[in-house]
Amino acid sequence: MNNWRKSSYSGPDDGNDCVEIANTPTRIAIRDSKAPTHGSLTFPAGAFAAFLDGVKTYSTVTDFARFRG
Repeated sequence: MNNWRKSSYSGPDDGNDCVEIANTPTRIAIRDSKAPTHGSLTFPAGAFAAFLDGVKTYSTVTDFARFRG
């Protein structure tokens, strides 16, 4: 996957720190834009919606990062 893109909500006021996403017809991957070489999470396309439902309980990416350690 090499078509990584950032949220349109990421901008200069937040340091451009964001989660990036890339997708194919069968897989979706996400990674931290501050550390793109540190790996990514990859999901089957159908499982990504369940992942999003799970992270909606966190108010920020920082909250999610604290949760995952």
